[in-house]
Amino acid sequence: MGRFGSSVAQELSKLGFDVLAIDASEQRIQEVSNWVTHAVAADSTDEEAMRSLGLRNFDVVIVAIGEDIQASILTSLILKELGVPELIVKAQNALHGKVLDKIGANKVVFPERDMGLRVAHHLISPNILEYIELSDDYGIVEMKAPRFTIGRNLMQLEIRPKFRCNVLAIKHGTDNVTISPNAEDVIRDGDVLVIVGKTEDLSELELSYAEG
Repeated sequence: MGRFGSSVAQELSKLGFDVLAIDASEQRIQEVSNWVTHAVAADSTDEEAMRSLGLRNFDVVIVAIGEDIQASILTSLILKELGVPELIVKAQNALHGKVLDKIGANKVVFPERDMGLRVAHHLISPNILEYIELSDDYGIVEMKAPRFTIGRNLMQLEIRPKFRCNVLAIKHGTDNVTISPNAEDVIRDGDVLVIVGKTEDLSELELSYAEG
């Protein structure tokens, strides 16, 4: 229940899900007990303690252990042996992530690395709102439509022929989204473009649109 774990638990609670929080620290459990469904002080590397909590009955278990990589790996191994249906684990680095993959984690997340990517891409272009790495070679960007694109359609912008990237969607405000837009769709003021492509092509697009 550090910064990452507490943030995930709190957001899931706000969304109306039942959340069980586990931490070895009584103090941390006391701090989160007011906004999660259940909060238990327990050692996650103790197999009997984990078994007694009935974790296999939960839809998803998230291991958000911070710097103690050994505890993270051991906890993940115990959870897989207990038969949890979906296991998501926070990793500190690439090697940690590889071990978690071998154990059988369904998803490995790298919060610090992902935040670093977002900051770097925002520095390249202030129009970049979000960057998601799909793989080592591909990514998705959410880009605030630059001023020079307003009033022009996708055919005129030539994003695919120029940058080899595809516009997946155009967001118009918070509730209106055009999925798989047509070449004739016109960009309006305040629109957000959701674009997928190779990492190097997206970087080229970001630089070009930053200059534009």
